Amino acid sequence: MLTKESKLRVMENFYSIDYALFGKSVKQIDTCCPETIREFITVKGALLSVMVEMYKLLDHKPSVLSEKVDIKQLKQIAVESAKVARNNSKVLVASDEGKQSVKEALQQKIEEAKEKDDIDMMVEDTIRNKAFGIAIDNLLIARTLSECEDVSPMNEWEGLILEDAYKILRDSLVEVASFIDEYAAIK
Repeated sequence: MLTKESKLRVMENFYSIDYALFGKSVKQIDTCCPETIREFITVKGALLSVMVEMYKLLDHKPSVLSEKVDIKQLKQIAVESAKVARNNSKVLVASDEGKQSVKEALQQKIEEAKEKDDIDMMVEDTIRNKAFGIAIDNLLIARTLSECEDVSPMNEWEGLILEDAYKILRDSLVEVASFIDEYAAIK
C-alpha cells in the first residue's frame, strides 16, 4: 500500500512530465492530431503505473507532508520539479559523457537511416530525445532512489522486469513527446 505522500508524488509526476518536456501542460499544446495527445497521456499513465509498482517494491517513503496539498499547490510543485529536471538534463546532455552518448546514438541512427540527406534534423532529434529521456529519468528514477532507504530490490528479478518496462515506456513517451514538440515548433 502506498503512503499518502507517495500517491501525491505520482500525481505530481503526472503534471511534472508535461512541464519537463514541453514547458506547459500537454492540454495547452495545439496539435494536428488529438490522437497523439491521447497516446501521450496513455503512455504517461502506463509509465506512472510502473512507477507505482517500483514504489511498492522499494517501500517508497518521501518526506511526510504536514499540511494538505490542493491541486494548485500540486501543480506549482510539479512546475518546480520540472524546472530542476530540465536544468539537470541540459547539464547532463552538455557534459562530455552526454555528448558521447548523443554521438553514439546519432551514429546508430545514421547507419539505420535510409536517406541521409537531413543530418541536421537527425542531430536535433537525437539531442531532443536524449534530453527528454534524461529529464524523465531525473524526475522519476533519481528522485525515487533518493527517497528510498534500500534500493537493492531493483537488482532482483521483479526489479529488473520493472526497469525493463520503465525503459520501454519511457522511450515510447519520448518518441510521442518528440513528435508533439516537433509539430508545436513548426506551427
